[in-house]
Amino acid sequence: MKISLYPPLSIHEIGQRANQEDAIVQWDNRLFVLCDGMGGHEKGEVASQTVCQSLVKWFEKNIKDDSFIDNQLHTALEQAYNELDRFDSASLRKMGTTLTLLYIHSKGIIAVHMGDSRIYHIRPGVGILYQSRDHSLVFYLFQSGEISYDEMKNFAQKNIVTRALTPGEDHRMRPDIIHITDIQPGDYYYMCTDGMLEQMNNNELAALLSSDVSDEEKRQQLIAATANNQDNHSAWLIHVKDIIREEGDEQLINEEPTAHCNAINIIPKVVAEHEEDDVVIVKEVEKTRTLLQRMKKVVNYIMS
Repeated sequence: MKISLYPPLSIHEIGQRANQEDAIVQWDNRLFVLCDGMGGHEKGEVASQTVCQSLVKWFEKNIKDDSFIDNQLHTALEQAYNELDRFDSASLRKMGTTLTLLYIHSKGIIAVHMGDSRIYHIRPGVGILYQSRDHSLVFYLFQSGEISYDEMKNFAQKNIVTRALTPGEDHRMRPDIIHITDIQPGDYYYMCTDGMLEQMNNNELAALLSSDVSDEEKRQQLIAATANNQDNHSAWLIHVKDIIREEGDEQLINEEPTAHCNAINIIPKVVAEHEEDDVVIVKEVEKTRTLLQRMKKVVNYIMS
């Protein structure tokens, strides 16, 4: 397939922080990377910038045509990890970064994420087809049914990330990877750090990107909606202009609908207790462990 894009647009705001720990980069209008650094001043920004720059350098050196396979991606990530190791100070407050990556090639789109920065696939008039599942304590508790979707936003430990790129690790964490082939003209791919979502939910985001205004106006609306956000907030807005199908494309598999990392597929389990006319009363499925037990297990896993 041949995919053409409208000019990609970026957002890169510092918010109410003292320093910018987000990093964004693109290469050849095919590779888009966005990272949110962790670890505080002179740590988070080093981690995010190192990973972004390392990935672009690897693609520039090693991608000679439009072909691309997952093993190449793992090799690129190993190089990024190696670069991070060069900056490892072995301090207790270890630096690290989330990762979102989108690569557009002749077999579709590869979406890669690690941490709580997100990738969305939004089809105007249809809605959200894909939202990357956060690697975070709060999302784990939500998925387990311990807290509700509404409770996630104000949960005390919502910033605890369970997977990220960090240096000096014997067992390096791997990202979630999916292959997207259900691509149509007009589709949006929206990559963003968690700071972009402080004041905006999924319905508002889908409505904004489905509105009948230019991409630059949508970008300005996103900036306006996040003007008072506390965290750094950055994003890529990628709009598909056209797609030409080629022989063999029908054999390509679209992983979005059933991917375990698609948060759209993860909903709290409920059971019907009583139904009368249009009113349905539901209750949560009985929990097998208490909230504190689950939190202890996850925190122990993170710290191990």
